[in-house]
Amino acid sequence: MANNNDNNKMSREEAGRKGGEKTSQNHDKEFYQEIGQKGGEATSQNHDKEFYQEIGEKGGEATSRNHDKEFYQEIGEKGGEATSRNHDKEFYQEIGEKGGEATSQNHDKEFYQEIGQKGGEATSRNHDKEFYQENGEKGGRQRRSG
Repeated sequence: MANNNDNNKMSREEAGRKGGEKTSQNHDKEFYQEIGQKGGEATSQNHDKEFYQEIGEKGGEATSRNHDKEFYQEIGEKGGEATSRNHDKEFYQEIGEKGGEATSQNHDKEFYQEIGQKGGEATSRNHDKEFYQENGEKGGRQRRSG
C-alpha cells in the first residue's frame, strides 16, 4: 500500500483505486451506462464540434498505433453484421445515394476514369473468359426484355 510518509495517510491514487474497486462491486452495467450518458450530455453542452473532431482524431491516431490490419477487419465485419441486422434495403439505398451524390460533388471526370480503370484491371485479373461471356449474355437478355 502506498502511504504518505509524513502522516501515514493513504495517497490520492490509492484512495481513488480503492474507491473505484468498491464502486464497481456495488453497481451494475446500467449504473455505468446512466452516469456515462449524463456525463456525455454535460460534456456536449460545454464543447463544440471542433472539440469532438480533435479528440476523435487523437483517439483514431492512438488506435491506429496500437492495432493492426486484422483488428480493423474484425471490427469492420462486426459492425457490418450489426448494421445489416438493424437496417433494411431502403436504408442501404438511401446511404448509397447520399454517398454517390457527395462523391460526385467532390470528384471530377478523371477521378472516375481512374477508379474505373483500376476496377476493370482488378476484375480482369480475378475472372476468366467464361465470366465475361456469362455477364454479356445476361446483359443482352436484360436489354432485350427491357
